[in-house]
Amino acid sequence: MKSLIWALPFIPLAYGNSNSSSCRCQPHQSCWPSEQEWNSLNSTINGNLVAVRPIAAVCHEGGRNSSACKEVTAAWTNSTWRAAQPGAVQWENWESWPEHNETCYIESPRNMPCGQGQISLYSTLAKSAFDIQETVKFAKQYNLRLVVKNSGHDFLGRASAPGSLQILTNGMKDIKIVDKFTPAVTIAAGVSLQELYAAVAARNRTVVAGTSHTVGAAGGYIQGGGHSALGPWKGMASDNALEFTIGTANGELVVANEYQNKDLFWALRGGGGGTFGVVVSVTVRTFDDAPLILTNLNITTSVGNPQYWDALTDFHASLPRINDAKGAGYYWMVPDIKLSENTSVSTLTQVSSSPIKQTQHRLTYASYAIPSVGFIFSNIFLTGSSDQTGGVSLLGSRLFSRDLLSSNNGSRKLTSALRSIRVDPGSAILGHLVAGGAVANNAGKVDSALNPAWRKAITHIVIPRGWEPNATLAEQEAVKRNLTDVEVPILRSVEGDEKMGAYLNEANAYESEFQGSFWGENYRRLLEIKKKWDPESLFVVRRGVGSEGWDEWGLCRVEK
Repeated sequence: MKSLIWALPFIPLAYGNSNSSSCRCQPHQSCWPSEQEWNSLNSTINGNLVAVRPIAAVCHEGGRNSSACKEVTAAWTNSTWRAAQPGAVQWENWESWPEHNETCYIESPRNMPCGQGQISLYSTLAKSAFDIQETVKFAKQYNLRLVVKNSGHDFLGRASAPGSLQILTNGMKDIKIVDKFTPAVTIAAGVSLQELYAAVAARNRTVVAGTSHTVGAAGGYIQGGGHSALGPWKGMASDNALEFTIGTANGELVVANEYQNKDLFWALRGGGGGTFGVVVSVTVRTFDDAPLILTNLNITTSVGNPQYWDALTDFHASLPRINDAKGAGYYWMVPDIKLSENTSVSTLTQVSSSPIKQTQHRLTYASYAIPSVGFIFSNIFLTGSSDQTGGVSLLGSRLFSRDLLSSNNGSRKLTSALRSIRVDPGSAILGHLVAGGAVANNAGKVDSALNPAWRKAITHIVIPRGWEPNATLAEQEAVKRNLTDVEVPILRSVEGDEKMGAYLNEANAYESEFQGSFWGENYRRLLEIKKKWDPESLFVVRRGVGSEGWDEWGLCRVEK
């Protein structure tokens, strides 16, 4: 059996001031597992435990001309590759720990030390439920910070933490399709959305899921609710979950559905990933594949033309009617972008990361008959094998109600808020027409932990933010503060906290009063279920249920 021998001389510098009685065990403390104990875990799980370094370490330690560094450099922005690496997540800012001068950027000079940052120290490359159970038991025994990484596609940094033991579920790829009784598909923890779409399309079926290559279909996506362009047709992804198999905090494997462990089933459909245990598999409904119409509308004005904002007001006012006609999809608001008559589609695609097809004129409209949902995801939305990630990403967002956009001045009020938010040239504010229809109608049919604001919403609007890898800590903090204290409050003010909320998977990682924003009236019950199934808070994620009792990294308890 391969032995795990790895010295950690740099860790005590980052962790030296903790109170062991209220914190997770840290590498410099006597409670930390010995080399023999780590090797014992490795043996128990059949050699699936690995010591982890940040993916850019090979460039700092072996030089940029090394074959290993060239391989990492070539794959740096490949989301599929990143998903499979225990030493990476999808966004660089959740790999680094600048507050403790712990970074390892590939862009940094070779002579700059490579810090471990928020990358886990060890990872279980899970192949089975048994691997997950044994790792959970080990983390509990030694009071370790435990994180769960599916694909690492998490905008709130929930798949990484300093000094942690990781469970990587990305390698669990089993898919089982059931055509009898209630048509469904059971997917293992590591199945991606692209893999799921392809599997069911081969049987002329489809599922409610998102638009990304590497989002884990059984991970935080569905556990956080899971919006989809198919939502107005069939509801949220979580509305269509039939059963979860999950490894709990005591190391047991349990099944949760509407007949057994009903409270856990309720919580897993909207309560958030990495919070109640490690999902091993989920069973979701499938539907007959269906033809659809793909429509592109592009409105272009000169930069600074106030008619742009008038058009945006009219567009938002039209969303209820589009929604009633069973329309859904995504839109990009780009107030400042210079277009020439020969601007290419690929150029705009890079700016907006979207499958925009018509860009040449001030107003273009085109519709295409698409033979099936499977066709549009395989040939239009999810072409290739990966998304482009690897940069820095921070989001602010809000759900906006149908009532707002149906009212006389509602869309103008929304436009006024959006207009007051800074948007750099070429950057976009993102809109998601993914609610209404079945999402709204399921309010009286599906009892789950999903934020009740989704049942009233019609659109989900996101502000993307970030910084360059060489940004100072002060510059990074300035972006976070402006997003948290200025920009998100502008969005919140349109309807107020009492009326609406935010989508917990695509929201501000530093959201104030996140309990109400992400779950509304459901939070109290979620916290009770959390305490029942995880009384010692082994599973802690940033801005997750129960996280208010911990610091930002889930390392030490704090006074509430």
